[in-house]
Amino acid sequence: MKKFFISGIGTDVGKTWVTSLLVESIQADYWKPIQSGDLDFTDAMKVKSRISNSKSTFFPERFTLQTPASPHHAARLDQVEIQLTDFTIPETNNHLLIEGAGGLLVPLNDHDTILDLICYLDLPIILVCSIYLGSINHSALSLELLRQKNRNPFLVVFNGHPFPSSTDWLIQKYNIQNYLHLPFVEGPTDKAQILQLSEIYQEEIKKKIEI
Repeated sequence: MKKFFISGIGTDVGKTWVTSLLVESIQADYWKPIQSGDLDFTDAMKVKSRISNSKSTFFPERFTLQTPASPHHAARLDQVEIQLTDFTIPETNNHLLIEGAGGLLVPLNDHDTILDLICYLDLPIILVCSIYLGSINHSALSLELLRQKNRNPFLVVFNGHPFPSSTDWLIQKYNIQNYLHLPFVEGPTDKAQILQLSEIYQEEIKKKIEI
């Protein structure tokens, strides 16, 4: 069974809706290790509300923090200390998709980041690169960091209106072999939209994830 850590080039880049589509398409389980703020409608709740299959299991967060902020700040306000050793991958006989918080260098404490958590869990990375003005720089910085850490992403998801000048440059510059283009989706996605998109992209997604 495949396990992946899904991160993005920043906040609000479509990571959760992309994760929803991947979960539905391969009927994977889902885990969000850290939820900061929005506890009335967490990312896990959002993904679960968009899923039609009955196979996916949703594992509880390891940390649920009150403030919608970087985990290191939200944890400090809640008088909680986050350590890498706090995290253990849930046991499952199914595929598992793990959604991070924000981008790769979002701090968890005074010295560890999301990328450190990925390395600690030793998981392949799916990197969501939204397409917007300025995203080429944000995508390149994330890809450059992963290259330096010898953690090239298993899959890059380009999310948004096609813009070949940016995506082609990134693909060539960083020798991206495995990538997926997904369409721009306006507004929050619902169960019907995810199911429709899954029917369109399911076979391609399975091929890209190699299942």
